[in-house]
Amino acid sequence: MGPLEIALTVLALVVGIGIGVGIGIAIRKRVAEREIGSAEQEATRLINEAIRSGESRKKEMLLEAKDEIHKSRTEHDKEVKERRAELSKQERRLQQKEESLDKKTDAFERKEEELARRMSEVAEAQAQAEEVKKQHIATLEKISGLTQEQAKQFLLESVEEEVRHDTAMKIKEIEQELKDQADEKAREILSIAIQRCAADHAAEATVSVVPLPNDEMKGRIIGREGRNIRTLETITGVDLIIDDTPEAITVSSFDPVRREVARMALEKLIGDGRIHPTRIEDMVEKARKEVDRTIREEGERACYETGVHGLNPELIKILGRQKYRTSYGQNVLNHSIEVAHIAGLMASELGVDVAMAKRAGLLHDLGKSIDHEVEGSHVQLGADLARKYKENPIVVNAVEAHHGDVEPKSVIAVLVQAADAVSAARPGARRENVENYIRRLQKLEELTGSYPGVEKAYAIQAGREVRIMVKPEEVLEDNMILLARDIAKKIEAELEYPGQIKINVIRETKAVEYAK
Repeated sequence: MGPLEIALTVLALVVGIGIGVGIGIAIRKRVAEREIGSAEQEATRLINEAIRSGESRKKEMLLEAKDEIHKSRTEHDKEVKERRAELSKQERRLQQKEESLDKKTDAFERKEEELARRMSEVAEAQAQAEEVKKQHIATLEKISGLTQEQAKQFLLESVEEEVRHDTAMKIKEIEQELKDQADEKAREILSIAIQRCAADHAAEATVSVVPLPNDEMKGRIIGREGRNIRTLETITGVDLIIDDTPEAITVSSFDPVRREVARMALEKLIGDGRIHPTRIEDMVEKARKEVDRTIREEGERACYETGVHGLNPELIKILGRQKYRTSYGQNVLNHSIEVAHIAGLMASELGVDVAMAKRAGLLHDLGKSIDHEVEGSHVQLGADLARKYKENPIVVNAVEAHHGDVEPKSVIAVLVQAADAVSAARPGARRENVENYIRRLQKLEELTGSYPGVEKAYAIQAGREVRIMVKPEEVLEDNMILLARDIAKKIEAELEYPGQIKINVIRETKAVEYAK
């Protein structure tokens, strides 16, 4: 192929390519025009929809705004009405107050006018009274023939004479009162003298003597700085008397149970040889248990001796406590056993129920076992105990009637009365009365133990001293003097006693630990 053909061929290709490109451009232009037209239609449609949506939203917002404005206006109108109503009430209230103040002001003005008028009348009446008084004085002076000064002197002399008479009568009355007091004081002195004369009996009834192996044991019982004897006295509530008596210590207490516990504990400590506060506490606890066992055994012994069976176990224990109770120096348990035997013998002679008579006789003084602890007479306490433990009504009536407090309802009650009188009246049955003495000491313990912070209170030295143990966490060291002073004043106000009573307040703390 020659150059010309090649050139023609290239030219033809170029022309073909140009024509193709033109056709392509034309096709693309038409497609683009169609797409532009479609986009313009879509845009027009979207704009129309947006315009319609905006109009709708505008209408909704206008409606909402109108509703909100209407609601706000309604609330505002309501609030305005309420405020106007409140203002109206306040205005009415103020108006009422103003009217009330006006009325009060008018009333005060009327009262002032009335008061001024009355004061004027009083002044006139006073002037008239003065004038009348002067006239009366002049008339009296004319009638009596005495001047005013002379009449005053006469009246003073008359009054002085009357006062002298009254003074003489008062002096006579005081003298009589002093005489009565002197008689009472004399009787008190005599009673103290009689009480001192009964010293042998008092010692026998309120002390126990504990023998010692040697006098060296006294120092061990006292302990370092007195801690052993103080612990024993504190726990048992007795008074240990360590004097020059060779190989002996005296245990003193008005309560025989406490005294027996202390005596037994002391004997155990002496036999053991180890004497210190902890050992003392252990021995006292053992002694208490032994005394409780003895009480139960004594109650059972009394039932066995008298042939009384079927008693409640608690009633047997209460009966056994009478072993440590005395009445006019007579042991109450022995007295009860004796009354049971006598009542049984009389019932046998009369053909009455012997077992019931013995039962009533054994239980007739049951109240004496607890009359130191519970308020009331031993008769009523015994009857209450008999009822509590379901005793026969005949026994209850016999207990109530054995001192004539109620009428006896059976022959057995009368027999118990007679047996009680026979047992008490036989020669040597009773000694001097210590019941009042014991009651006084118990009253002293109850009174001193009633203060807050007081743990225990014991009357010792025949009631001439009261030992008070306080709780260290409740009563501080500085308050002990005030507590002792308050207790002394209360004792002076409420108790009658010879001589003086020493108030001994004790505050002690201790710590216990065990090495393991």
